[in-house]
Amino acid sequence: MGEHLGRGHVCSLRPVVARHWVATVWGPPESWDFVEYDAPMPVQGEVTILVHAAGVNPADAKHVATPRPGVHLPMPIGYEVSGVIAAIGPDTIIGSGHAEVGDEVLAFRVQGGYATELTVPAEKVFAKPARLSHPQAANLLLAGTTAAEMLAVSGAAAGETILLHGASGAVGVSVLQQAALRSVRVIGTASDARADEVRRFGGVPVGYGSGLADRVRTIADAPISAALDAVGTDEAVDVSLELVADRSRVVTIAAPGRAASDGIRAIAGSMPDSARFRDRVRSELIALAGNGDLVVPMARTFPLDQAPLALRMLAEGHPGGKIALLPPL
Repeated sequence: MGEHLGRGHVCSLRPVVARHWVATVWGPPESWDFVEYDAPMPVQGEVTILVHAAGVNPADAKHVATPRPGVHLPMPIGYEVSGVIAAIGPDTIIGSGHAEVGDEVLAFRVQGGYATELTVPAEKVFAKPARLSHPQAANLLLAGTTAAEMLAVSGAAAGETILLHGASGAVGVSVLQQAALRSVRVIGTASDARADEVRRFGGVPVGYGSGLADRVRTIADAPISAALDAVGTDEAVDVSLELVADRSRVVTIAAPGRAASDGIRAIAGSMPDSARFRDRVRSELIALAGNGDLVVPMARTFPLDQAPLALRMLAEGHPGGKIALLPPL
């Protein structure tokens, strides 16, 4: 990149060639290309981030696996990153306020995060809490804002008991933490191997499988006020409908078909209302992470050029925490 270009517009002197992962055909991560590209210089209202970690999420692969309305190829991959500001447009402030070149930041709801660097709208960029490592910061907001919206849409309130399907996954773990802060009791489905993870974050674990509804009733010893589905199985939806009287308080992020047929609530980041909510809640979640009330358990990291391997690990089941991609620095 270049040199000082005038008030408020300073660029890194790093003589590097940017690379990123891009889907040029519909298909699995193995069909993506890891290519050189020109990261554009930031104009007013933009910043360029030198990526230290890219968050890995199921949506990264899902959204380019098959043709989807509103999605066009080629598509750069990745929705959240953490790194350092390498350049900032003139008279530009980021989502959290004043920033300078060299500041550590995270960014969410970006396009093309699987990259060595990228230029993004400044409003999507926030100061990184010092408490979080770059891999943790790069995995905070997609799961965190999804969890926050699930709780909000369900109307979960202090003193209530709710059911959470997929409690040991990334979204589930964030739900558990945010619910605990609201004094909401959560009974969470998980495998036996992941039950301790549910307990660690304040939930009450319950195993999947035949008899789930009866096991939940026994554990709850109280009405189940709402149900949150992060797995999308018929069992999850059926048990939720059996236990929750008000279908508007059953929320899914993984079974849109059942939502349409059964009258429950489906949310997704691509929906305008969801997008607005998730944008509004970013600062609150970053503050919670900054003071230690919201943590991001990590499973492992992969080099950026091994993105397909990282996504294969994610697709094979619970990795035991979040996964991040690390560009060479």
